[in-house]
Amino acid sequence: MTHFRVRRWAAWAPGLETQEAWSAWLAAPRWPLPAVEAVAPLAEVPAMTRRRIDPLGRAALQVAWWVQGAEPTGPVVFASRWGEIARSVGLLRQLSQGEPLSPTAFSLSVHNASSAVYSIARGDTANYSAISAGPASAAAGVCEAVGLLVQGEPQVLVVSVESQLPEPYQGFESHPGPLRAWAVLLEPAERGLSLQAAAAGADDDETGLPPDLAALRFLAGDAPQWRQHGWLWSRHA
Repeated sequence: MTHFRVRRWAAWAPGLETQEAWSAWLAAPRWPLPAVEAVAPLAEVPAMTRRRIDPLGRAALQVAWWVQGAEPTGPVVFASRWGEIARSVGLLRQLSQGEPLSPTAFSLSVHNASSAVYSIARGDTANYSAISAGPASAAAGVCEAVGLLVQGEPQVLVVSVESQLPEPYQGFESHPGPLRAWAVLLEPAERGLSLQAAAAGADDDETGLPPDLAALRFLAGDAPQWRQHGWLWSRHA
C-alpha cells in the first residue's frame, strides 16, 4: 500500500479566501457556502492573460499557484466534474443562433483548458492531466496523483474546481452551490494517508457536503477513515 501526505494545501471560494477562513469552515462546515460575488485575484498572471480566463479557471489557477509557488514541483492533476461548461453553453447558444464562434472562447471551453493556461503561464513542461469522473472527480484526481507517486514522482499537485451548473442543466446538479476550488501538494510518506478500493457500501456523508469538499475535509483534517464512491481513505498515525 502506498502512503502519502499533504505537504501544502489551499482553497478559495467567494467569501472564503484565506486558509484560516477555510480551516475554520472545515471544522464546522455548512452547505451551501455563502452567496458572495467575488473572483480570485490571480495576481500572479499578467493582466492580459487574466482577462481571458473565466472565474472557474481563475479559481483553479489561484489555488494551484498558492500551493505550488513560483517553482515547478512535478506533475499537476486538474479534477472537475463539469469544467468550463458555462463557456461551452454560451458557445452552443451562439451556434444555435448562427453567430460566429470565437476561437479563443472555444480553446478555453475544453476540459483541459485550465491545465493548459496554467502550464503556459508558468512555462512548465511537466506532465499535466485533466480528470472528470462524475461526482467522484476529486477522488479520481487524488487517485491519479497517487499512481504518479507510485511511479516515482517526488511530488504531485492536485487541483479540484467546481461551480454551479448554468441553465438549462441545473436539474442535473445534486449539490448546487457556488464556485469553489482547492489544491493539495502530495508527496510519498512512510506513514500518512492511503487510498484503496473498498467493498460496496454507503458513503460517509454525515455533513451533506458535495464530494469535492468532503474530500478536502478529509485531506486537510484528522479523521482516521472516510469512505466515498468505492474508495476507502485512511489516515495512519
